[in-house]
Amino acid sequence: MADIPDRRARRRAETLEEILAIALEVMAEDGVAGLSLSAVARRLGIRPPSLYKYFPSRHAVYDALFERGQRAYLEAVLRGAAGAEPGLAAMAASLEAGARWVMANQALAQLLFWRPVPGFEPSERAYAPALAVHDHFTALTSAAIERGELHPDAASEEGQALGSSLIAGLLSQQLANEPGAAFEEGRFTRWVARLPGVLAAIYPPR
Repeated sequence: MADIPDRRARRRAETLEEILAIALEVMAEDGVAGLSLSAVARRLGIRPPSLYKYFPSRHAVYDALFERGQRAYLEAVLRGAAGAEPGLAAMAASLEAGARWVMANQALAQLLFWRPVPGFEPSERAYAPALAVHDHFTALTSAAIERGELHPDAASEEGQALGSSLIAGLLSQQLANEPGAAFEEGRFTRWVARLPGVLAAIYPPR
């Protein structure tokens, strides 16, 4: 009998995973803001009230997906930078890895970066990986400054905001105009690796 709680815990974990997977399917088909718990319950084969045993609200599903997405994005950008030379080379590799993740996970990326759901604010726990992403790119910028590749002003609040705007702009254009294009062939994604060079042109080293 000792293993019954374990079996129940495993089954609950499996159901949570299934709910989130179905929620992503619905978001991909109907838009991120079009997520319906009734639709999720129907595809799962249960009555909608039963779904609330796992997630008390639609925003709770969004929150779980937000945390999962941010953790996956963080892993992607860290892995991208790991094999590159420090400085701008690592920044380029990290940006490309993150952009590839976005193109491969478009519905989830919209939830993470484009605020498509009115009223949804991620919890502190769900947002924590996003802060780690910010710290990662701050560290890459600092390394580039130390190597003499960027002016110190690139690490300012203005410089960090500019860097974020550059990558967000390219990805927004790609998703809006050619969401189905391969990364290498996209009119906008193919420029991602050049963004550190743009930043260096704006903040040239002394």
